[in-house]
Amino acid sequence: MFCRSAFRAALPLRTQARRYATESGSQGGGGGSNTFLYVAGGAALAGAGFWYMSGTPSAQKAEAKVKQAVGGAGKPAFTGGDQGFVSLKLADVETVNHNTKRFRFELPEGDMVSGLQIASAILTKYKGPSDEKATLRPYTPISDEGEKGYMDLLVKKYPDGPMSTHLHSMAPGQRLDFKGPLPKYAWAENKHEHIGLIAGGTGITPMYQLLRAIFNNPNDKTKVTLVFGNVSEEDILLKKELSELENTYPQRFRAFYVLDKAPKGWQGGTGFITKDLLKTVLPEPKGDNIKLFVCGPPGLMNAVSGNKVNPKDQGELVGALKDLGYSKEQVYKF
Repeated sequence: MFCRSAFRAALPLRTQARRYATESGSQGGGGGSNTFLYVAGGAALAGAGFWYMSGTPSAQKAEAKVKQAVGGAGKPAFTGGDQGFVSLKLADVETVNHNTKRFRFELPEGDMVSGLQIASAILTKYKGPSDEKATLRPYTPISDEGEKGYMDLLVKKYPDGPMSTHLHSMAPGQRLDFKGPLPKYAWAENKHEHIGLIAGGTGITPMYQLLRAIFNNPNDKTKVTLVFGNVSEEDILLKKELSELENTYPQRFRAFYVLDKAPKGWQGGTGFITKDLLKTVLPEPKGDNIKLFVCGPPGLMNAVSGNKVNPKDQGELVGALKDLGYSKEQVYKF
């Protein structure tokens, strides 16, 4: 997705949006007459009607999954340090939409896990026959860190992207070199009371990694607000997974979708992610224990927070978040 730095008018949202973003979990989202407008598959849901109950089948499934992962943790495929690159075989390719595919790579041993922590990424390497230097690109896997035997990448093809172009040309049975993990933001349960995730396009992948860590852990009570911008409705990646989280944890997770090219009848935001929208739905900057995460194409980063200088230098905070009063320490740029 390409985002410009100019802001358009935000979709009007009720003041209840800010209430959700600042109130504690015990206060909830108001009564039946105070409906909180948010997008979940293009529908508005009443927060009071969908309170999370720990006994629901979806919640029990999530808890069983994390217990299984913790109880039977496998040997890590990627250990960092001087391990070097590891060659993995592509096992399966799934077409997600017109420019995005999901790639499943087999780990060296069937009982291995990736070895990635939350939050971290993996580095890919490819050198074509006529290339002078190898192409290196980091990606955040979308498969659970506890999954054994494989690792999934979600990759959008860019016309001028050498690695994404190569990946999209690969067929099952071919191999690619990986190295990792690449540490990002060190997460711990309940590290923050409320976090805001601002993503564009495939910038959703590190956000989804955080979401999995939070909602697969029954002890983590962090509240999450996601603002996700895309060009069109079919560009909304991981929509099914995000909707499942919304339906299972509506008191703690809400998502707002913004489309540059919205279809007729679209009930979410239109245009670009704006300062007015962020002001309405994100936790207030005066909050004692909040954190915002931003990931997306350069246009979105420039408009919202500014780009990081390099993996070790977050750079100065600029754009909409600075204008809204957030500090550099409250924002992390993937």
